[in-house]
Amino acid sequence: MYRNINKSAITMLGIESSCDDTAAAVVRYEPNNEPLILSNEVSGQNELHQNFGGIVPEIAARAHVEKLDLVTKSALEHSLLTLSDIDAISVTSGPGLIGGVLSGLMFAKGLAVGANLPLVSVNHLAGHALTPRLTDNMNFPYLMLLISGGHCQFLVVKNAEEFVRLGGTIDDAPGEAFDKIAKLLDLKQPGGPSIEKEAKLGNPLAFSLPRPLIDRPDCDLSFSGLKTAVLRLKEKMEFDGQPLSTISRRDLCASFQRAISDVLLKKTEIAFHSFVKHTGSKAKSFSIAGGVAANLEIRSKLENLCKSQKVIFNAPPLNLCTDNAAIIAWAGIELYKLGKIADMSVGARPRWPLDQISSPMLGSGKKGAKA
Repeated sequence: MYRNINKSAITMLGIESSCDDTAAAVVRYEPNNEPLILSNEVSGQNELHQNFGGIVPEIAARAHVEKLDLVTKSALEHSLLTLSDIDAISVTSGPGLIGGVLSGLMFAKGLAVGANLPLVSVNHLAGHALTPRLTDNMNFPYLMLLISGGHCQFLVVKNAEEFVRLGGTIDDAPGEAFDKIAKLLDLKQPGGPSIEKEAKLGNPLAFSLPRPLIDRPDCDLSFSGLKTAVLRLKEKMEFDGQPLSTISRRDLCASFQRAISDVLLKKTEIAFHSFVKHTGSKAKSFSIAGGVAANLEIRSKLENLCKSQKVIFNAPPLNLCTDNAAIIAWAGIELYKLGKIADMSVGARPRWPLDQISSPMLGSGKKGAKA
């Protein structure tokens, strides 16, 4: 028999290892009070993958195995709690790099069995999609743009278990495109922050880049052609054997970032209309989440759009945009309140769409099929 399972207050330990960040966090929920993030520990792997120009799944999985117990111990210590104070353990069961997901899931299972605690299986994407409820107590339903290294989709978040996908990317996700362009331009990984830093010093109008699918009246997106256009421009400038100049690199970054932000802006306008068709009412609030939500130009454009539409704009703190365990702990709390307890047969899932009804999106990113 699990202890504390009927308590109204919930203290959740979250475990996250879906990509290259090993994370653990403790979040507490009490009715009629704001949720408290008691700790949120993240151990990154940038140095391990830097020389490869991207994430190496085998290296990532091994690093997770080495760090999961350490980050969990640190999360408990910083929360000033022990396992005896925890009510349940939530863990990312997918989607993601299967080795990393499996490492975290097996660790959480062992911990749950050893401490006689219930286990909650969490979809990593649901962690991002439910973040506005952790940070701002956002009411259902709301419109969400999830933009990360492996995913890009517009969602109607109806409740903690029901999500309707309005559209998404049919090829590269924005974060994946940022990473690939950064590698092309010899910038550090992850690519998003590196390109944003260069873009601040460049001219976003210097190069004419395509805005794929921007004229289509739906919420689907494509960034593969944009990435190819940057490659062709770079090849053209280097045709005479001269290395790409600093000015040209900065202008390319600025133009590339502007093209992505323009596409996201237009598609968000369409998503507002699509939200009405699916819910029968205008969206009162709009949120962005995922690693690319940390991009300040994208945030600014979408926030201004929301102001013009008289829609509440929400963007989580930067440390909750990237992969972390606090959002997994919170999603676990939402599910735990609904009585969603996993058994020990739950498996790791490399692909796990949030929308269980719509057909899968075409293409595949770092975290699996577009969902």
